[in-house]
Amino acid sequence: MGLLPCPLPCHTHTDIESQSHSNHHLHSESSSSSTTLSSQPSLPSVPSLTPQIFHQQHERLSPTSNKVQHHCVATLKGHSSYISSLALAGKFLYSGSSNSETRLWSRDPFGHETSTSMDNMVAISNGAVKSLVVEQDKLFSAHQDNKIRVWKINNNNNNTPNQKYKCIATLPTLNDRFSRFFSAKNYVKVRKHKKYTWVHHVDTISALAISKDGSFLYSASWDRSFKIWRTNDFKCLESVRNAHDDAINAIVLSKDGFVYTGSADKKIKVWKKNKEHSLVATLEKHKSAVNALALSSDGCVLHSGACDRSILVWEKDIEAIDGDGGQMVLVGALRGHTKAILCLAVVSDLVCSGSADNTVRIWRRGVEKSYSCLGVLEGHSRPVKCLAAALDGNGDDRSGSDYGTSYLVYSGSLDCDIKVWQIKAETQIQTHFNNLLT
Repeated sequence: MGLLPCPLPCHTHTDIESQSHSNHHLHSESSSSSTTLSSQPSLPSVPSLTPQIFHQQHERLSPTSNKVQHHCVATLKGHSSYISSLALAGKFLYSGSSNSETRLWSRDPFGHETSTSMDNMVAISNGAVKSLVVEQDKLFSAHQDNKIRVWKINNNNNNTPNQKYKCIATLPTLNDRFSRFFSAKNYVKVRKHKKYTWVHHVDTISALAISKDGSFLYSASWDRSFKIWRTNDFKCLESVRNAHDDAINAIVLSKDGFVYTGSADKKIKVWKKNKEHSLVATLEKHKSAVNALALSSDGCVLHSGACDRSILVWEKDIEAIDGDGGQMVLVGALRGHTKAILCLAVVSDLVCSGSADNTVRIWRRGVEKSYSCLGVLEGHSRPVKCLAAALDGNGDDRSGSDYGTSYLVYSGSLDCDIKVWQIKAETQIQTHFNNLLT
């Protein structure tokens, strides 16, 4: 286990964990993989935000493009099951897998050292790891066994872990369950002859998100609900039941307090808390399950990815008469992937998308709401399940070049590998200047 140079062939595995909830699969493109569908434009009624030239001229997407340079700088190996979640925190990258392992890697792949087979596994539990988030010295993990686990982060000063993290809580906690055990009003019916207290998720927890101030943890589940937990004592404060008509696959929070949920019911819903969370708007344009959501840093642009192979771009409607700021309007679609969109990540003005077509695409917003596809990152041999991205603070120092801005993109795949990509893109000003010269 460790780091390998990317030109080596990708290591593939065929023992991907089967799941019982087939109708909830995020990689549910299997139901739409026919030749007929693959050859049709996705959501033809939605205008494309990328110029047609980018679909016709592959050289514009090459690693030597005059607007972008990209290459795979490392392949991180060690997981024996597919990568289901990634999270960046400080100097580290966390990865969760379908066999319940959570591993820790150096965020800087250039400083990563090859290690023994088990010395970077920091947590193992029951149920596939579906989502990871970090808040200060706590790592929260969501699992397929319907539980959230809280781990005490314990990293030494050498940037490498030397022992497993301690699980300090499992949500809902025993206190939370016991305090609601005796009152009938705290129970909800989940099946014909089965009831649980409302603090329980009763199906896979698919996504987690932390509020801006770190005080609250949001969890979304295939049980069609999302819940809000206090991070200091892990108490469940609220449960929004039947938030969707099908499994919730994604949840993101804006800095101004809006909550966005994406579901297998093809809808995106916008929520706002007053005394409790209430529905503000429903965004309906996707024609299949919504798998991923990502917000711009200012919270004004929402990107959604679905099994219809499109990434839709939504913007806040500043002219909305209700004035609550939650209304979103559809601007257009980003097209290029040939199978379902499984994950999205945003860093600065770049949007990264991972797909069941085994590729990662890098998009950048330009002028007048247009987008360009800066690159297609190829190297995984199975669908790309999760992404993380960040500015590469040492990019210029390593290359000795002042070419644009450097980014690092991390992709986790069903091939059990994590790939690290360096993207060096011209700034908008540089691009504009070069266009004037040409």
